Amino acid sequence: MRAMYRPEMTHAGLDPTIAVIAVDEYRNRREMNIAEERPLTIYLDRHEIVTLMTLGTHPELLCLGYLRNQGIVKDLHDIRSIHVDWSVNAAAVATHSESVAWREQLGSRIVTTGCGQGTVFSNIMERLSEIRLKPYQLKQSVIYGLLRELGRSNDVYRNAGAVHGCALCQAEQVLCFIEDVGRHNAVDAIAGKMWLQDAAGADKIFYTTGRLTSEMVIKVAQMGIPILLSRSGITQMGLKLARDLGVTLLARANGKHFLIYNGEENIVFDEKLPPKLEVANLAGRPDQTAAS
Repeated sequence: MRAMYRPEMTHAGLDPTIAVIAVDEYRNRREMNIAEERPLTIYLDRHEIVTLMTLGTHPELLCLGYLRNQGIVKDLHDIRSIHVDWSVNAAAVATHSESVAWREQLGSRIVTTGCGQGTVFSNIMERLSEIRLKPYQLKQSVIYGLLRELGRSNDVYRNAGAVHGCALCQAEQVLCFIEDVGRHNAVDAIAGKMWLQDAAGADKIFYTTGRLTSEMVIKVAQMGIPILLSRSGITQMGLKLARDLGVTLLARANGKHFLIYNGEENIVFDEKLPPKLEVANLAGRPDQTAAS
C-alpha cells in the first residue's frame, strides 16, 4: 500500500484565548479569558491569496482546507510545504510546480455572510452542477445522542465565548471539533484535516454552531458529507442549494428538538412520541428564536 502523502508543515498552533482584566457591575476587577483573534495572510507560491481572521489554533489545516474548498489547489500532492510564521502573521504555501493556472480565478470573488466575512470564488458556483450527494439515513435516536456528545465539546466558547464551533461526526461519535472566530474557518480546518487523512465524507455528519448559509452548504457538499446539522437557523440560499445538492439539512438542533428543512426521507424516527402529545400545525408561523 502506498504511504499517505503529507506536505512538509510547521506546527504553529497557538492558544485560543488570553487573560484580561474586566470590571463587573459591582466595580470588582475580574480576570477573564477572551478569544485572541489574529490575521493570517495566506501566500501561494509567493502570491498573496487572502487574509483570514482566526484564533490560530490550526493554521496549517486552515490553509489546506481553504485552498481545497475554494478550488485553488485540487490535488494534495501538488502542495510541497506549508510554513506558518506568526511573527509576520503569514502562511507560505509552496507547490511543486509553481503553476500559475490557479491565478485566473482570483479576480472573481463573492463576499459571503460568514462571520468575519468569508469568500467564495465565483467559479465554484459553476462546478456545483457536478455534485449530487448520495442519501444517508440517520436515526432520530442517534441525533439525540450526538447532540449530547457535542455539548461537551465547546471548550473555547465556554471559556471565552465569541467563537463558532464545527465538528466532523460519525453516528454519535465526534471525530474532530474545531472552534474559530468564524464558522467558515472552522469548516475549512476540518476540510484540511480530512484532506490530509484522505477521509471519505459519505458516512459522516457535519455540525456547526452557526447558521446554515449557502457557503456552509457548498463547503460541506464539496467534502462529500450528506448531512448538515446546526443549532442555529438557515438562509433561503442555503436551503435552495441543499435541495439542489442533496444535503440533508437539520437546524435549531438542541436537546431533543430539531427541524428538518431538507431530506425528511433520510431521517428514521425511532423514538416514541410522549403521551398526549398535541401536534400543532406550525405552517406559516415565524420562528421566534433569533439566528446566531
